[in-house]
Amino acid sequence: MGFARACSVALVGVDGVVVEVQADLEPGVAAFTLVGLPDKTLVESRDRVRAAVVNSGAAWPQKKLTVGLSPASVPKSGAGFDLAVAAAVLGAAEVVDPGAIADLVLIGELGLDGRVRPVRGILPAVLAAAEAGYRQVVVPQQCAAEATLVPDVSVLGVRSLRQLIAVLTDGVVPEEEPPDPPGRPDPMLAGLFVPGAGLGTGLARGTGSEGEAPDHPDLSDVAGQHAARRALEVAAAGGHHLFLSGPPGAGKTMLAERLPWILPPLTRQDSLEVTAVHSVAGILPPGEPLVARPPYCAPHHSATMQSLVGGGAGVPRPGAVSLAHRGILFLDEAAEFSAKALDALRQPLESGHVVIARAAGVVRLPARFLMLLAANPCPCGRHNLQGAGCECPASVVRRYQARLSGPLLDRVDLRVEVEPVTRSDLLGRGGRGESTATVADRVREARTRAAARLADTPWRLNSEVPGHELRTRWPAAPGALAQAERDLERGLLTARGLDRVLRVAWTAADLRGRDRPDALDVAVALELRTGIARGATLHPGTGTGS
Repeated sequence: MGFARACSVALVGVDGVVVEVQADLEPGVAAFTLVGLPDKTLVESRDRVRAAVVNSGAAWPQKKLTVGLSPASVPKSGAGFDLAVAAAVLGAAEVVDPGAIADLVLIGELGLDGRVRPVRGILPAVLAAAEAGYRQVVVPQQCAAEATLVPDVSVLGVRSLRQLIAVLTDGVVPEEEPPDPPGRPDPMLAGLFVPGAGLGTGLARGTGSEGEAPDHPDLSDVAGQHAARRALEVAAAGGHHLFLSGPPGAGKTMLAERLPWILPPLTRQDSLEVTAVHSVAGILPPGEPLVARPPYCAPHHSATMQSLVGGGAGVPRPGAVSLAHRGILFLDEAAEFSAKALDALRQPLESGHVVIARAAGVVRLPARFLMLLAANPCPCGRHNLQGAGCECPASVVRRYQARLSGPLLDRVDLRVEVEPVTRSDLLGRGGRGESTATVADRVREARTRAAARLADTPWRLNSEVPGHELRTRWPAAPGALAQAERDLERGLLTARGLDRVLRVAWTAADLRGRDRPDALDVAVALELRTGIARGATLHPGTGTGS
């Protein structure tokens, strides 16, 4: 009788659980039994592993074989267990030393010819293994760069089961040459990318080498729209949600597409979080193991609730809110989204994560994003424009605008009316606006001030700080909130709205370089939230109100 064990990782959302793969050989009729709550893909590994072992030059044991996946109560899915199953079987058959694989974490899919194919979710799987105390992992060679992002873990990348057997038996490691001519795409990478799974996600590319023009749209291309540009800057500096309402062609989408580039690059921890989500979702670009820029996710208005918040058959998968984690979720034509889908965003907007309960289990996915809504004022888009010929009845306009519910808009800090572009702005007579780099510098400085103030707290952005903390721990200047308190008494603000006004006021103060917000900062925040003029206008190039 032979027994051996190896380890692999089961992913539940973006969280991993180390699974012990046990192989037991007993005398009897040759059979292969797989137990431990596997899904259909994992059940089929019996045939893949048997063919891979035989085609790798090793003998398949002609005994009763039982492979158990422990803990048995955790659902296990995918082909990433193939490599661990093969190693455990070879250890039980004493082809390799069982002691050499006992504490080895193996992740990878096996082809019938013995080649190791890459799988999704390598980074969160290796992170889970490292947190459980394992220090040696074996992954497909194409995923080795992603696995090495985890510190203090020794990573071995292999292209075939033959190479793994040679390493474990101290033999000569064979060279596995690619089956296709050089220059052609590696077909093995097909398992890393799921077409259509990105939901409009755009991962930011580099900014161009020195002396070359950046390969991203510049904020100076936007004609006019000074108020909207300032609101965009405030949103980026404090992580505040933004709603742009205006006629077609005013530049709402142009502004949204430039927002990711005024955000600072992701920190190391944020990069790992974002990369883990995108790796599980199957949209991590090949050759770019670490996402360094904030993601930009812009789903179509026909997106379902499941595609926005996550879901699907079996174990729920990340939706648009998770793919936009630490980045931007842009909902263009927001009024065209279903009311059910939009209202499903209310919980992740508050908590920064989404909890999805299904029969197969409960998954908690990260969803700390900056939401940008854009909508027309009416179905034809010409409402309130002089001489535009809007023929929408008042009842139709009210129903159209009511598609964005009050509870959802109450969670949006900034609401800006985008005016039509004038001829002088379009022809550039007023001069070009500031570039993305200039605005990004001010945003970075404002975030640095906020981070220094919040250094010993669990929060990093003004939009994350609870209102109670802002009122007690970091009070505004005396009398600064008088106007906001009057709006609260008049019903123009809710209690949540007052807290959000205070958060925006702190961001305005950070942009001005002030130690705490005064009445001017609060007036700017009120104007950006209610749309009612407060005598405070935002001037381009200063980040201040006056």
